[in-house]
Amino acid sequence: MKWEEVIGQELLIKQLKDSISENRISHAQLFIGKSGYGLLAIALAYASEVLCSGSESCYKQTEKLQHPDLHFSFPTINNASEKKEAISSDYIAQFREFVLKSSYQNINQWYEFLNEDKKQGFISVKEMEHIIEKLNLKSFEGGYKIQLIWMAETMRTEAANKLLKILEEPPAKTLFLLLAEDEKKILPTILSRCQKVDIHRIDEGKIVAKLQSVFGVDEQKASQIASRAEGDWELASNLVINSHLQEEFEQYFIRWNRAAVMAPKKPEFLKEIVDWSMEISGWGREKQKNFLQFCAEIFRQALLENYQAGQLVNNPLIYNNFKWKSFSSFVHGNNIEDIMEEINAAFFHIERNGNARIIFLDMGIKLTRFLARKRV
Repeated sequence: MKWEEVIGQELLIKQLKDSISENRISHAQLFIGKSGYGLLAIALAYASEVLCSGSESCYKQTEKLQHPDLHFSFPTINNASEKKEAISSDYIAQFREFVLKSSYQNINQWYEFLNEDKKQGFISVKEMEHIIEKLNLKSFEGGYKIQLIWMAETMRTEAANKLLKILEEPPAKTLFLLLAEDEKKILPTILSRCQKVDIHRIDEGKIVAKLQSVFGVDEQKASQIASRAEGDWELASNLVINSHLQEEFEQYFIRWNRAAVMAPKKPEFLKEIVDWSMEISGWGREKQKNFLQFCAEIFRQALLENYQAGQLVNNPLIYNNFKWKSFSSFVHGNNIEDIMEEINAAFFHIERNGNARIIFLDMGIKLTRFLARKRV
């Protein structure tokens, strides 16, 4: 990964370049931000520059994630049949394939790639022991050794404590790059040992331009997608690639809301919500989360429509002649906070591997009460 392959982020790239040219490379750095903002992409470009300093043969190695002084650690899932605790070296071939496909993907896409999207991985004490063993060896090229830890928030407490000891007394010419989406899950003692690098959302204009160049979509469509993606390139590209998913999500959203509106008058529609929740519970976790994000966005758009801000609506539902304006009248200031809170709670529990059937059923039924409220 080279700097020019990173989408946007010009100011941060300049700061990182300057830190290298001025020899201000902190031995432990924590990159914080969403994967879709370029968390891993930026860290890889930075690592490449530290290792290569303009050497094309070196860049070829880092581009394939095969430089001998660039080491990777990431969450793994134990294989029950082999009855052993997995470490990153067991999955390195799969990880390279995953990252080379797109360095903007997130942890749930990693689990989905491994066909383990109903499980959660972690970074173990055994992984830390393996890191210590590798880093105590001399570098192959005589320069830096770089240890990149992707999704550092998945470290078990014992593993984090072992890492802390390495950070306090690091081997010579060793650079630790910790990458995380959730700073709150990192031990305060590790935070205090790292220089923090914040990765912010990608500028919307940069996403529009990239969508046009990569997918050939027109400017209006690209702008609509970029607005929905909220600075997340992976989400934006998936919205283009999975356009059929948009139609499926629309169907399930409309089905849910029609049942929720009718249920207070005709209780038999509660069975429709039960059936709806059972079907969605059979989806993979990543798809469930994407659907919840879709629902949240549609409710936001409906609120804008209801309060005469239709010019700001960029994704009205149109599937099967859905009556968008009529539906929007049910979404207002007296229920939107509860609706969004319920969707966010469902997202939280799905992300933590909760029982999807119970989560969606509970959320589905609560919507009947929220939509029945009168506007004040």
